[in-house]
Amino acid sequence: MCGRFTQSYTWRELYELYRLTCQPVNIEPRYNIAPTTMINVVVPHGTGRDLPTMRWGLIPSWWKKTAKEAPSTFNARAETVATKPMFRAAFKRSRCLIPASGYYEWKATPTGKQPYYISAHDASVLSFAGLWDEWRDIETGEAVKSCTIIVTDANALTRQIHDRMQPWLTGVSGTELLKPAPEDMLQMWPVSRKVNRVGNDSDPTLIDVIRYSA
Repeated sequence: MCGRFTQSYTWRELYELYRLTCQPVNIEPRYNIAPTTMINVVVPHGTGRDLPTMRWGLIPSWWKKTAKEAPSTFNARAETVATKPMFRAAFKRSRCLIPASGYYEWKATPTGKQPYYISAHDASVLSFAGLWDEWRDIETGEAVKSCTIIVTDANALTRQIHDRMQPWLTGVSGTELLKPAPEDMLQMWPVSRKVNRVGNDSDPTLIDVIRYSA
């Protein structure tokens, strides 16, 4: 499961990696992104690719209740994403990629859950396979674009994407692409438990290595 992640890349990095065709945007580094906040998302747009911001936590277009009443949809499991009602329509027609600099996982210890930060060995941008949809808020009438990150049994899909990006975004390929990242691609280290607190996503020290006693 991916419940927190970071986005600390530059526009130039994303422009070159995803071959973006939209206008440049100002990207502020964020080190503790939590569900329901707004994130950068790569989507097909005409003959090119755009980088809009979307709510992290998918609300399907057919949802008839409020956003607060929506179930937890910030992650979708790879083995059921094509069939679950909350995701199956988006799986068929609206794929996306969610760029990340790294993400957090927690390990149980005698003193409580210890967060670890996971990133690429070469510090490159990671790409999570995702889905998105547009919903009309029943209270305000506002159009809300939202997304979900697809996860596998081991972790979120984080791999070099040049050879897989186009088949995923266009829908030519299906769940066969949704596999764990190779073990030698990632690195991991313990970080401060300050990451447990939501709302402090501008603190770069959250990803610093710490020493702790298990």
